[in-house]
Amino acid sequence: MDTQDEIFSYIEPEENSGYLLWQVTMQWQLSMNRALGKVGLTLTQFSLMAGLYWLTKKKQAVTQQQLADYANTDKMMTSKVLAALEEKQIIERVKDPGDSRAKQLKMTDKGIAALREAYRIVQQVDDVFFSDVVKDKVTFDSLLKRLIK
Repeated sequence: MDTQDEIFSYIEPEENSGYLLWQVTMQWQLSMNRALGKVGLTLTQFSLMAGLYWLTKKKQAVTQQQLADYANTDKMMTSKVLAALEEKQIIERVKDPGDSRAKQLKMTDKGIAALREAYRIVQQVDDVFFSDVVKDKVTFDSLLKRLIK
């Protein structure tokens, strides 16, 4: 290929941080979804359940919008995932007494048990997946936090 026809400024995709991050993310998500699938959950469902758990610890009433904002997820996708969790009787969605357009979220007893079981699975997958960087965990996590900001 003529150098004038080159599109990228690097020779191999592995030289690009975005590509590497995408590859790692895809592998991690696949590992999580396979493991969580054994208990009938997806990584997205687990993540929203965990977000609801953490938000509920901070305040009594949590709305769908607050959860979507907290999880950095699309409002419509969040609503669809919550509908699936409601169908599984993991969460309840009730009208917000202060805002007829909003719905408050509550984790059911079944949902708390499912979250507890799913978290054990997530921990096992993380322990294996991140085993090669565990000695650099503080630095690794610090870099991830910098990227999030």
